[in-house]
Amino acid sequence: HFPVSCHCSELLTTQISFQENEIKLLSAEIERLKNFGCLGVSPSLEGLRDENAKLKYRLNFLKKSLQEERSKSTKSMININSCLQEIFGAAIQAAYPDLENPPLVVTPSQQPKFGDYQCNSAMGISQILLKTREQKVSPREIAEKIVKNIPANECIDKVEIAGPGFINVHLRKDFVSKQLSSLLINGVQPPAIGKRKKVVVDFSSPNIAKEMHVGHLRSTIIGESMSRLFEFVGYDVLRLNHLGDWGTQFGMLIAHLQDKFPDYLSVSPPIGDLQAFYKESKQRFDTEEEFKKRAYQCVVLLQSKNPDFIKAWNLICDVSRREFQKIYNCLDITIVERGESFYHDMMKDIVKEFEDKGFVQVDDGRKVVFVPGFSVPLTIMKSDGGYTYDTSDLAALKHRLCEEKGDILIYVVDSGQSVHLQTVFAAGQMIGWYDPKVTRVAHAAFGVVLGEDKKKFKTRSGDTVRLIDLLEEGLKRAMDKLKDKERDKVLTPEELKAAQTSVAFGCIKYADLSHNRLNDYVFSFDKMLDDRGNTAAYLLYAFTRIRAIARLANIDEQMLRKAAREEVLVLDHEKEWKLGKCILRFPEILQKILEDLLLHTLCDYLYELATTFTEFYDSCYCVEKDRQTGQIVKVNMWRLLLCEATATIMAKGFDILGIKPVQRM
Repeated sequence: HFPVSCHCSELLTTQISFQENEIKLLSAEIERLKNFGCLGVSPSLEGLRDENAKLKYRLNFLKKSLQEERSKSTKSMININSCLQEIFGAAIQAAYPDLENPPLVVTPSQQPKFGDYQCNSAMGISQILLKTREQKVSPREIAEKIVKNIPANECIDKVEIAGPGFINVHLRKDFVSKQLSSLLINGVQPPAIGKRKKVVVDFSSPNIAKEMHVGHLRSTIIGESMSRLFEFVGYDVLRLNHLGDWGTQFGMLIAHLQDKFPDYLSVSPPIGDLQAFYKESKQRFDTEEEFKKRAYQCVVLLQSKNPDFIKAWNLICDVSRREFQKIYNCLDITIVERGESFYHDMMKDIVKEFEDKGFVQVDDGRKVVFVPGFSVPLTIMKSDGGYTYDTSDLAALKHRLCEEKGDILIYVVDSGQSVHLQTVFAAGQMIGWYDPKVTRVAHAAFGVVLGEDKKKFKTRSGDTVRLIDLLEEGLKRAMDKLKDKERDKVLTPEELKAAQTSVAFGCIKYADLSHNRLNDYVFSFDKMLDDRGNTAAYLLYAFTRIRAIARLANIDEQMLRKAAREEVLVLDHEKEWKLGKCILRFPEILQKILEDLLLHTLCDYLYELATTFTEFYDSCYCVEKDRQTGQIVKVNMWRLLLCEATATIMAKGFDILGIKPVQRM
């Protein structure tokens, strides 16, 4: 049993000392075995060699593990909330050793007079004792018993019991100062989250031959940001674009291609406006019976991998890919294409597997699978022998679990697909592909984008808004906003262009991510470009101002790095203290998002950090100047370091959200 400590590195230090001792013992044992071999003990020489090899393997494993532990102990940012939970968990266990799974509630305090954090477990324990043991014990009495059992630690300065049994926690200033110095020296590091995991994120997923529209915006932005977060904490992330690139619609597209561009096999056709091409073929499919029959024949030939039809299919897909990539380049999206066609050859085996396990029923010629708890079955084969979205989604699920070995699967898909996806996930559990206690498979659902009339976002003519048009409009409005503020007069053309793209795309992303993804949200350029309130425009301006403070004081990066190692961050002023604590809540925020996948929490935190910084800057002089001459009289370096720590956290937050700040705006 390791001693309990709020400082995670102390636990790691204990682990390291155990490992170092074991390494010494193993090394000595290997030397002993070598000596046996040298003395020529022939009867058991092979056994000694085997034992020697096993010990060497164990030694190498321990050395590698030791390196990882040392790395964690010096680089991981401490999640103060988790450390306090560790402390109070130990205190509760010591106070009530016979209590199973007692409630453990530790939260940041909402008001400074109640300390920095609060443990509210006493009330819950009081209820449990009353219900399970018929013991009537006041929460305050329980709180006193918990406090008496708090183990020695380096982060709590004092605790106070308030009201009916709230335990108010005051942090030590030297502890907070030390963590801020570590942040400045090591940079923003992820919190320690345990074993490295493989994460598969399914997002964006437009349809071939159809343009990306505003409906794809949310999935693309949310999925990219989630992927960045998982990557930052050290997980192995596979970002998948589940394109709609297979199915009946390709029959009509290929048939129309043959008619409109009969020499497509030798001359690449100019079908740049694929949306119009799709509409033409769809109209013919709906009105011309002969064309419709030929379209179905084309589907059969495509699915049988006829080379001419595969070439036609690739031509159509390539046109779409180029258009999609323009969007992904604008939004700085990295994604691997793996459309429905990728899983086509696996679908036959999926149907057979469900049949072999006895899960398939035949309904009017269709093969269906009923999943307990769901009223609508999955159709895994149509009456004509064709496959469905249900089949391809099951094939994709199995491939991600069994071939990609995903520990966490996230589907960033709109809320309308919730029942379908939950049915597919439940079918995967039913057939034994995964255990939800071991593997996390989650639907990160999201609401729709609304116009300012609170209806589905459309153009004035009633058409769906093309995503490329939306991005171009964002660029235009961002430039207008910058020129209104006369930034074109102080920035170089290159700086102005960088500021334009930063504001335009940053604001579009932030407007989406700052809303709870489960809800619909109203798309408004005027609101998202406003430099007041919780917007990207406000945060980007705040960031550039913070970065400019040291520059205007003639303090460069090298001087700041030197000061970070030598200066003690004084946190005597209440605004310094408030800012320091706010900065260190970053790991807590990330941990919460990893659990619930709600990215608006990070946006709210960045806005709180920026406003807390403004309070600090208004109350605490970082650089003191002579009022008459404007000459710098004094530089308060510890306050400049607080500025730097704030900017460093904001920059990492922006990076996770996919927002690119600029140095001058």
